[in-house]
Amino acid sequence: MPSPDPVRQIADAVLYEGYILWPYRRSATKNRQRWTFGGVHPRAHSEAHPDDRSTMQTQCLVRVSGSATLEVAVRFLQVVERRLESQTPNGPQRVDQLVVAGQRHLAWEEASEREVAVAPLELGDAGCSADTPIEIPAGEDREELREADGTLAGAIVREWESLSGWVRVRAEPVVPSVEGVTVTIGNETAWPGGTREELMRRSLCSTHTIMRTEGGEFVSTIDPPPELRAAAEACSNEGTWPVLVGEPGDRRTVLSSAIVLEEYPRVAPESPGDLFDGGEIDQLLTLNILSLTDEEKAEMRDSDPRAREILERTESLSEEEIMRLNGAIREFGMQRR
Repeated sequence: MPSPDPVRQIADAVLYEGYILWPYRRSATKNRQRWTFGGVHPRAHSEAHPDDRSTMQTQCLVRVSGSATLEVAVRFLQVVERRLESQTPNGPQRVDQLVVAGQRHLAWEEASEREVAVAPLELGDAGCSADTPIEIPAGEDREELREADGTLAGAIVREWESLSGWVRVRAEPVVPSVEGVTVTIGNETAWPGGTREELMRRSLCSTHTIMRTEGGEFVSTIDPPPELRAAAEACSNEGTWPVLVGEPGDRRTVLSSAIVLEEYPRVAPESPGDLFDGGEIDQLLTLNILSLTDEEKAEMRDSDPRAREILERTESLSEEEIMRLNGAIREFGMQRR
């Protein structure tokens, strides 16, 4: 079985951080205000609320010797409204919950993964640039719900708003053989005003940028070499934090997100899967999930498909797998005086 891609693992953990928090139920107070990391909001809203940014900017340095290319991908979540319709003699009727074939469904919100890829750029002394639009049309998906005998009982309707914006990439020489790269993301989605929930449906949520280079090497912004420290400190990162990712020592990939990470972050091999709550310890979350009452587990299962997956995965853990969550010693060191 191939080893998991460490870049994709970390990028996915960042993408879903805070998606749904313990106790993983719709009724939990902490889950009534979601999508709190990496938001890029409509410009019209941000002009009236400066604390809610409408752009996100990453700046970093890349060493170039000979020919080199730069690839940029921007990833984010788009909030999807999940509503329920019950089939009645008078036609579909919107409801908050619906039980069909013994399974309960709850109206709430989900999210779709979105990715915008910028065409590869050739790095060089002349600099380079690219503007890529973000255009996602509004849409709707209907999933019919039927009883065991095939009778139509209702539907799950997933609906999303249109999103509009751009990704702007610029690269220009800073010192010989070093390029400064700037990636800016902007949200130009129309905003007529409304509630926070309506705002988040028109926002780019959990936004982050992945940059890859072939033929070049990114310079650490956390610990740059002395000769590039001033140039690295001059980089302006707005609403985001770039770090090197991949195998330690590999300088071909940078992940820039609203989550502050160390360089070459890793998902612990003991972790049984993402719990969307990096501020907590996997062992505590696992034990808390196992201690839920049957009623609480039922609401967790019905609140969201990803919450259901967490519950089923946790309940299937063996005693040995749970014990591994106690921790591990990665290496021993000797302290000398």
